[in-house]
Amino acid sequence: MRRFTTFLLVVAAIGCGRQASKAPAAAAGTGAATATAADSGVAAPSAAPIKPVPAQLPDVLATVDTEKIERWELEGALKGLEARAGAPVPAERRDEIVRGMIDQIVSYHVLSREAQERKVGATEEDFTARMNQIKSGFPTPQAFEQALAAQGLTLDQLQRQTRMSMDIDKLLQAEVASKIKVEDAEVGAFYQQNLPQFSQGESVHASHILITVPQGADAKAKTTAKEKAQDVLKQLKGGGDFAAIAKAQSQDPGSAASGGDLGFFPKGQTDPNFEAAAFSLKDGALSDIVETQFGFHIIKAHEHRAARTAPLEEVSAQIRDYLSGQKRDAEIQTFIDQAKARRKVQILV
Repeated sequence: MRRFTTFLLVVAAIGCGRQASKAPAAAAGTGAATATAADSGVAAPSAAPIKPVPAQLPDVLATVDTEKIERWELEGALKGLEARAGAPVPAERRDEIVRGMIDQIVSYHVLSREAQERKVGATEEDFTARMNQIKSGFPTPQAFEQALAAQGLTLDQLQRQTRMSMDIDKLLQAEVASKIKVEDAEVGAFYQQNLPQFSQGESVHASHILITVPQGADAKAKTTAKEKAQDVLKQLKGGGDFAAIAKAQSQDPGSAASGGDLGFFPKGQTDPNFEAAAFSLKDGALSDIVETQFGFHIIKAHEHRAARTAPLEEVSAQIRDYLSGQKRDAEIQTFIDQAKARRKVQILV
């Protein structure tokens, strides 16, 4: 079921309890055959003692000046966190995580009040457009209402969170993001100080077309999928355009829209059968049918690249984004701390 993520997206944006900006890495390339690790969405345990949280939480958890922070806000945020983690909050970490989330929500309300006082906020037209965009993500009005109910939200609560999110985004853009600048010298210095991080093993730039086989499929379904893959291979060998055929027939949602292009990827990131085929192909060559756990692939190699250190010009944009994120996170936290100091904040649990 589709979830409402407005609140959590803003909490992530304001940098309270968020993951640190990830350092740029040299490796690239994804696809249906690529193995990735899921982000748990839960911070590492803290060494400081945590005040226990009552089993039964009150309706009002905290106040910012005269504004109440209510239990439903925490419950919605925790549901989103658990959805990202793919698991419930561990019982032994409940106090730590709930306390951290309450602090995030307090910061959220502090920033909202700052936006109100500075008269920085979204226009009614922008707000209406955002709400219409949210609703358009559901097939029917009934599906939208059912999703609201499943999340324990009322329409009024969703609208309040959406408006606050938009106001805070405007505030941070004006007061923080627009003032962040990364100089070329900073990018160059980071590159030189972290050269090993930009070391790349042998890699290949390839595209693929995937005909999927669902897990647990019977022999007949596998045969049908393989026959379809063979028909696609026949079209390609007959002179068909790989990218056009991939867009039309590939069943890999991650690459079909881009003509099956996976970019460059090193060894060790894809299914062993897929990797063996891709790295054995000459530039411009097509593979035969390659079977993996995902189904049947047809691979086209574009370019092989020997082990190397990625040049600065190739990774400078990635480094700039990373350094900008580091500066933004620090400035936002300073802004929040200063804004909190001007408020009367009370935690009631």
